[in-house]
Amino acid sequence: MNAAKDLDEFDVLVIGAGPTGMACAIEAQRAGFRSVMVDKGCLCNSIFHYPSHMTFFTTPELLEIGDIPFPSPNQKPARIEALEYYRKVAEYYKLDARLYRLVEQVTGSDGNFEVLTKDRFGREETFRAKKIVVATGYYDLPNYMNIPGEDLPKVHHYYDDPHPYYDLDVVVIGGKNSAAIAALELWRHGARVTLVHRGPAMHKHVKYWILPDIENRIKHGQVAAYFNSRVTEIAPDSVTLETPKGKRTLPNDVVFALTGYHPDFDFLTSLGVRFEGKDRLPVCDAECLESNVPGVYLAGVIVAGARTNEIFIENGRFHGRQIAEDLKRKLKPSEPVTVS
Repeated sequence: MNAAKDLDEFDVLVIGAGPTGMACAIEAQRAGFRSVMVDKGCLCNSIFHYPSHMTFFTTPELLEIGDIPFPSPNQKPARIEALEYYRKVAEYYKLDARLYRLVEQVTGSDGNFEVLTKDRFGREETFRAKKIVVATGYYDLPNYMNIPGEDLPKVHHYYDDPHPYYDLDVVVIGGKNSAAIAALELWRHGARVTLVHRGPAMHKHVKYWILPDIENRIKHGQVAAYFNSRVTEIAPDSVTLETPKGKRTLPNDVVFALTGYHPDFDFLTSLGVRFEGKDRLPVCDAECLESNVPGVYLAGVIVAGARTNEIFIENGRFHGRQIAEDLKRKLKPSEPVTVS
């Protein structure tokens, strides 16, 4: 009985099992600390929910964690390659990942935290940890438009695969990479696509090989576009727009509201983390990434608050090393390092 209880006691508990969370767990483990990852979804849950045919905007070596090479014949690896890579890394380091467990509450203090979780069936499990690392990303929380009809089942805040939307009237809301990619793929697979963006043109940060493609499709009328416009209402068979030329109602079967995502500020607030400025930057030591709450570290994109375009896998993957260095100054390793 006591042995089973001991299994739930750790030096470091990482909330989030994406690449950054994995990197944090790996570096803690390599430093000799007993670590565990807890995630409400699968391993690399956000990447799993990316579009099925997505390719990264970066090279394989910039996605590597734990000093494990990412073997890919492609200059820009695909989503499916990344999932395979991160699974292999998890296997190599024998990472303890408790998946499909939602963190309900964190209590206690530095050196003695208790983390209450629930699985998909509502069963509770409590973990104890000396330190907490929050690496929850932001992709799970869409920016809602708060307009009538946004809760209809035809409205999606994530784009997956173009095939189901063949021969349908589809509206894509947004002007950045995700909206451009979705509009292009949907059009190429037989959907009638209308793009709606509140700005005067596609965002200047759309990738250089995507921007001319979407601009040419718009120029030639293959993708309809309304700029300086917004969707004001969604109905079962139509959408209503507010445009520079007045109100427009369009026939519609499906809406992809690709309006961005944000970190879970409410969860961070529940931990006692404070924020600064209009971008809600969490109070955090830039060197060791410990927040204003002793024993609670932040990693990955949440370090940048609402500025979600500043931290990606490429730079967030190094946060684990920063945190591990601080852990070594404050904690005595509880187990030998078995994998280098």
